[in-house]
Amino acid sequence: MNLAELSISKRTITYFSTVLLTVGGLFSFFQLGQLEDPEFTIKTAAIVTSYPGASAKQVELEITDRIETKLQEMSELKQVYSSSRPGLSIIKVDIKNEYWLDRLPQVWDVMRKKIGDMEDSLPPGSGKPQINDDFGYVFGFMLALSGDGFSAAELETYAKDLRKELQVVSGVARIDLWGVQEKRIFIDVAETQVTQLGITKEDLLRTLRNQNIIVDGGNVDLQDQRFRVAPTGEFTSPEAIADLAITSSAVSNVSQTLQNRQRSQGADQLLHIRDIGT
Repeated sequence: MNLAELSISKRTITYFSTVLLTVGGLFSFFQLGQLEDPEFTIKTAAIVTSYPGASAKQVELEITDRIETKLQEMSELKQVYSSSRPGLSIIKVDIKNEYWLDRLPQVWDVMRKKIGDMEDSLPPGSGKPQINDDFGYVFGFMLALSGDGFSAAELETYAKDLRKELQVVSGVARIDLWGVQEKRIFIDVAETQVTQLGITKEDLLRTLRNQNIIVDGGNVDLQDQRFRVAPTGEFTSPEAIADLAITSSAVSNVSQTLQNRQRSQGADQLLHIRDIGT
């Protein structure tokens, strides 16, 4: 007896099975996930390390091999493949299939710790390994913010305020800002004047770095109260940078030359950044 004959002779069972499969199929269909951007897990990370001036062979021996050796200590690792170029090392790792979204963050933390432990063994002149493990992020919306008459700094402030409001929306995991201008102050120095005064670029960098450093001023105990001492002098405006006195061994020699001229003009005997640049 074949299946067709059995279906005809057992009509009750055939009708019941047909209705059961139909109802079960409809119920399963309406229970299927219907996400516009469904979640998916990417189990790949990339470690990029720069080594300026090194050849491809030097990058492989001094950077790539050392990082790969450390990564192979991970039991979660499935595969490692790398590419060594002049001045650049790129290593990609795949994690085993049994590690899903709920366990991957811990795996990435272990990998970062492994690489952090061996950073001191990298050669001088090499950059810090950059780890990228967020390939799975999907941006669903792109919003543009514009405003006539507003500066770039004001637009950035409004964009950050908008980001704070959007981050509390259910389902939002990450918000990135694109097109943000970096805050920079340029100092244009007259090369001829600087050369005559014997001031180098390192003198200017050292002066700026030492002035804007944050140090602990300590505390003052008065009876039953303790007051914190907060040193001043940090940069608050471009004018504060212009008024900064340059610290250099050459400045002490130059000050003797400028002393008579500055006295006659009623100015102080210090050489400021505004005297040599704009």
